[in-house]
Amino acid sequence: MSASPEPIIIVGGGQSGLAAAHAALSARLRPLVLHAGAEPVGSWPAYYDSLTLFSPARYSALPGMTFGGEDPDRYPTRDEAVDYLRRYSRSVDAEIRTGVRINAVHPRPGGGYLVRTDTGDELAAAGIVAASGSFGNPYLPVLPGRSDYVGEVRHVADYRRPDPYAGKRVVVVGAGNSAIQVAHELAPRATVTLATRAAVQFLPQRIRGRDLHYWLDVTGADRMPRWLLTRLIQHAAVLDTGVYRDALASGLLTRREMFTAFTPDGVTWSDGTTEPVDAVIFATGYRPDLGYLAPTGALHRGLPAHAGGLSTTHPGLVYLGTEFQRSFSSNTLRGVGRDATHVITALAEYVASGSRRWRRGSHQPARSGLRASAKVD
Repeated sequence: MSASPEPIIIVGGGQSGLAAAHAALSARLRPLVLHAGAEPVGSWPAYYDSLTLFSPARYSALPGMTFGGEDPDRYPTRDEAVDYLRRYSRSVDAEIRTGVRINAVHPRPGGGYLVRTDTGDELAAAGIVAASGSFGNPYLPVLPGRSDYVGEVRHVADYRRPDPYAGKRVVVVGAGNSAIQVAHELAPRATVTLATRAAVQFLPQRIRGRDLHYWLDVTGADRMPRWLLTRLIQHAAVLDTGVYRDALASGLLTRREMFTAFTPDGVTWSDGTTEPVDAVIFATGYRPDLGYLAPTGALHRGLPAHAGGLSTTHPGLVYLGTEFQRSFSSNTLRGVGRDATHVITALAEYVASGSRRWRRGSHQPARSGLRASAKVD
């Protein structure tokens, strides 16, 4: 067992937190998972109804349990992902407390942390795994005229289905998967314009008859180092079988350069023209939901300083599920398990040393988290 009688506290009971608990048990640590939601399935139930994973079922699993189902090449639905995480949480022999929101984390002199919950409880921890994701912190850009606009403004995090938009004029902002999927779903029922700052970049879903994730796996690109990824991937790319590209080419979806301001009843486009609009849906990404770490001083403008998920400022603090943390698939069902093993191994060494030894990598500023869509597989 670990050298400390105190648990490591894992903040968040979604795919990252559950993968961390699995890895912690393998490392003979005592994990305690604290999750704000009603059940340990992460943010999946809050995604829009039609969402499906970008990766086939055979590539969409956490360590120790396959996704299951008769067709391993299908793209599982949102509800299938929820059911999978439900089953996975029951398979992990760790203490999981739901309905617990963390207000603050404080370092303790000599090592370890004190965690305060919204109910006033104080819990001692040998180490912290920040696995709270970003869905709880959607990013909405500030644009002139917003306060005077009388139409509906929402983030895609709050979008569920197309029915309320039937017959309306809608602008969807963003150039990533969520933006394209929602705009395409709305197009048969509403007049939809896709507003982006650059042309939409497409990535083929299938290559030579096989899903992209097959090639990512066999070539090792799924594990490509973070520093190389940040050079190769400059813009969000939409996975597409050709449906979305055809929708833009045919005029089913109209794309315009991002508007510059709101008017009372619509928007002002970059060419100076105005247009009445009933609703604007921003698919403008998320920022890490890490406000509870503010008392530690580990954040810079809300973002963590880390090297591959290991805090470069605070021993015994690790992050899990951040975008491009160590690879292309870091914040996905298929990739977070590898990162969990990496950060938990370092955390186990720290606990075993009595808080005296910490692997410090070179500082790597976290990505801003402002991509046009969140990874959801």
